[in-house]
Amino acid sequence: MLTWDSTYAIALELRRQHPDADLEQVSLQQIYKWTLALSDFEDDPALANDDILSAIFQDWFEEMTWKITNSTCPATKSPMS
Repeated sequence: MLTWDSTYAIALELRRQHPDADLEQVSLQQIYKWTLALSDFEDDPALANDDILSAIFQDWFEEMTWKITNSTCPATKSPMS
């Protein structure tokens, strides 16, 4: 079950459901609508506020940035002794 307190879990689910979303174009209103549409989301829509939606956005952004950064770094192998 997802609630507004589950910002990181919501961000992961939104990333999974909207893998091609351009975060520069995603508004807080869009995050709100997409969150309410999540099948596991079970909280009062009236409890949402800009701080919560911004936290979801930030978690999503950081996950995307981490994924991009780590997918472009070459794997390093240490020599076996």
